[in-house]
Amino acid sequence: MLTNITFKKLFLIDSIGAVFTALMLSQVLAQFEYAFGIPQPTLFTLASIAAGFALYSITCYWLVKKHWRRYLIAIAGANTAYCILTLGLMIKLSDTITHLGIAYFGGEIILVVALAILEFQFARTR
Repeated sequence: MLTNITFKKLFLIDSIGAVFTALMLSQVLAQFEYAFGIPQPTLFTLASIAAGFALYSITCYWLVKKHWRRYLIAIAGANTAYCILTLGLMIKLSDTITHLGIAYFGGEIILVVALAILEFQFARTR
């Protein structure tokens, strides 16, 4: 499928995506809380988690040379847990989340789950 991909590229992709998520949550969605229906403290918490994932992934990109599978599996698991948390928050906040909020977080979950699946498969087959 993706023959040119390496574990380093996956860590880089993961870190870029996590930075994008952290910025979207903290700088865009938080400014338009009314349009997405998610309280600012919740958005800032999710942004902090994403920033932590970004730091982890970029550190792995720079430093990991051996035993990379365990680090890739760890971030894939963390990404999966983030999606479960986000889905749980969507359910908990179902009385306030707007259609735009559902679209944003639904799209984010789809992308992050797809990345996590790719990371799990890569770690298993390479």
